[in-house]
Amino acid sequence: MSDRPKIDYRAKSHLSYFAYLSHRISGLVLACFLPLHFMMLSQSLRGAQGFEKSLALTDFWIFRFGEWALVILLAIHLAGGIRLLMIEFGPWRGLRKGWIQLSILFAIACGLLFLYFSN
Repeated sequence: MSDRPKIDYRAKSHLSYFAYLSHRISGLVLACFLPLHFMMLSQSLRGAQGFEKSLALTDFWIFRFGEWALVILLAIHLAGGIRLLMIEFGPWRGLRKGWIQLSILFAIACGLLFLYFSN
């Protein structure tokens, strides 16, 4: 059998588990985005026409939504990373629910600011 301990429902329903999971998922999605981003940037090496042709694809609404989602994911990942650093290197103990709530508000504020300024 497995030597891995079972995590009960209470541990997975805690706010810190949500912070852990959102940090992991946002990191994985950002890691999947980077090759696509580099592929688009490599089109500029083929000349201005190739790059303009590939940029024309980004005029669809799904890419606008993707940009907004990317900003949200970056904010979530940044706030989660800062939270982990504060827990790791800070003089305090515990998971600090307030920091988790602050990081959620930070991500929402970044997304709203992006929507406001992206027009």
